[in-house]
Amino acid sequence: MNEEQLTASGTNINEVKRKNAEAGLSYNEVKELLAKTGGHGTAKYSDTNSEEVKADINQSWRNQ
Repeated sequence: MNEEQLTASGTNINEVKRKNAEAGLSYNEVKELLAKTGGHGTAKYSDTNSEEVKADINQSWRNQ
């Protein structure tokens, strides 16, 4: 059963949720995508292990 749920102002909550789901990426999804693909000031959203990257860089310098 898909009954209408209305806010005090008459907005159909289920309709808003449905339209949001069809609208594309959320704000947080965009931040995550930018963090993974580049973007200024997005490092705090990245899932990259910075210590692992530093170790890889140091190892490559030692091997030269």
